[in-house]
Amino acid sequence: MSIRATLRPGQRGTKQWQAIYGDKLVCVRYRYDAGRWRRFTTVEVIVADALWLPSPPRPETMVGVKVEWGEVDVARAIKAAGGRWDSSLRLWKLRYDQALALDLLARLVPPEG
Repeated sequence: MSIRATLRPGQRGTKQWQAIYGDKLVCVRYRYDAGRWRRFTTVEVIVADALWLPSPPRPETMVGVKVEWGEVDVARAIKAAGGRWDSSLRLWKLRYDQALALDLLARLVPPEG
């Protein structure tokens, strides 16, 4: 079975499904079975929405910490704990356990990707 089209809500071919599922509609897919000469229409819908918190990183994991210009005391504390300035990302890199000890979790920057 092959997928020939994956359509997002609002595109042609999704309007009837959007009328049924509304904001819960994620996408509509058209699948084809050449052996049986059949086309299948599938819809992906959101059936539950709940808060999800990722598990914390390992203690030795390097994390990015955002420090605003002029927050000299915070920057000094990070540097004293072994942090390094990353000029390309424009943030401090510090071990997660040290960021936790310095109560900097609110300043962590999510990793790219």
